[in-house]
Amino acid sequence: MTVARDPLAVREKVRAFALALPGAEEEFPWGESVVKVNKKVFVFLGVDDGSHPPGINVKLKDAEIHEHAMSVPGAEPAGYGLGKAGWVRVPLAEGTPAAEVLCEWVEESYRVIAPKRLIAELDAR
Repeated sequence: MTVARDPLAVREKVRAFALALPGAEEEFPWGESVVKVNKKVFVFLGVDDGSHPPGINVKLKDAEIHEHAMSVPGAEPAGYGLGKAGWVRVPLAEGTPAAEVLCEWVEESYRVIAPKRLIAELDAR
């Protein structure tokens, strides 16, 4: 299943999912939306003003999930050297997986970054 025709609607679904995770907070460093847990970014959401193509960056340590994300048309290791640490930039365009899959990747990124107590809280839900 691929992304809906409105990438910003998909971005908003991913943003809402990320903000619902335990301890998640949104900040706007560099003018772009990021969601953090324990003061560490677990998803970069970019800007929604049309100045850059819509996309998300997530940290994926699981090899199978990372490979799946990298197979998305236009996906690439995240810039600024973050790709070396498992960060992937996934464009929100034709061929991108559905919002549900993107949310699974956001949760995987969260689990890599979040402290154990918050992961336990998530698992208890």
